[in-house]
Amino acid sequence: MPTFFSSSHEFAYLDEGEGEPILLVHGFASNRKINWVNPGWVETLVQAGRRVIALDNRGHGESAKFYDVDSYKLGLMAADSIALLDHLGLERVDAMGYSMGARIVATLAVGYPHRLKSIILGGMGSSLVNGMQNGEVVAEALEAESVDQVTDPQGRAFRLFADQTQSDRKALAACIRGIRQPIAPDALGTIVAPTLIAVGTKDYVAGSPQELAALIPGSEVLDIPNRDHMVAVGDQVYKRGVVAFLARK
Repeated sequence: MPTFFSSSHEFAYLDEGEGEPILLVHGFASNRKINWVNPGWVETLVQAGRRVIALDNRGHGESAKFYDVDSYKLGLMAADSIALLDHLGLERVDAMGYSMGARIVATLAVGYPHRLKSIILGGMGSSLVNGMQNGEVVAEALEAESVDQVTDPQGRAFRLFADQTQSDRKALAACIRGIRQPIAPDALGTIVAPTLIAVGTKDYVAGSPQELAALIPGSEVLDIPNRDHMVAVGDQVYKRGVVAFLARK
């Protein structure tokens, strides 16, 4: 397992394929394998002639764990991705994030525009500017002694997912409290990287992709038919749309 360091903390990542590099940033409670390897994203992009780089975000997978909310601010999580690019000697890349990963990629596009060729925001629409509405409910579900104590549907879904992935639930609870802050609409208006926004038509967590597209100049929307937030990530329409988008950029 290759690793790199960001602010003296160790992070896990993968680096596969050859060609133009693309950075993949996974969603909350997931990791580089579950979000990108298992659904076939790494294979799809490598076959499309891409070098695929994906990290485990802080608090996730095999990367460093933190238990204080301030360690999960979007700026810090974005800086981890920049540390990985610096570690690999990569000046500019395409980048795709899903859900929380889309928040991080959008933060990269605002704060480090010279490092990105294009961005794909998967599983994220107007919630990017409205903030995560049920973050505290999810945090409490993660902290519950048993999943049987969790009655909120969204909280229960994330708790079951965290248990399934054998995640550090205390680290995840701190993470969701730290990253749920919105990104200002005015900041999104400064994004210059070509942008694709890909959201399932049954994804009620992401919010409206059209509303988000109206805030990012020149951005495109890809509807993923009949998919919700949890299932859209591996959809073939999503994959084909991303490969086509990257080929045009």
